[in-house]
Amino acid sequence: MAAWRSGGSLYFVAGPANGVRRRLDLDVQQEVLKILDEVLSLKGRAFEMNAESALLGAVPELDSMAVVTLLTTLEERFGFTIADDEIDGSTFATVGALTTFVKAKLDA
Repeated sequence: MAAWRSGGSLYFVAGPANGVRRRLDLDVQQEVLKILDEVLSLKGRAFEMNAESALLGAVPELDSMAVVTLLTTLEERFGFTIADDEIDGSTFATVGALTTFVKAKLDA
């Protein structure tokens, strides 16, 4: 796995031969907010959100097409894959729920 983005404080380094990843200096919620802001074109509004902020049904920009783009972006940025059966509406209920999902994928 490659390391990237020094300004955004997101670093990944290749792990041992078994593919285990180590996270260095990673604020997952902050990165999730950056991705939400970028994918949904929120123009900075995502950074006003916190873990309790509602997403699905509360953010009009988060429609079905945006969910697909969001999932793809999460996979690319964090370096994991998401199976269809791993997600449902509760994954996108709040910023905290989405962040918890991402953390679980990173720890898997």
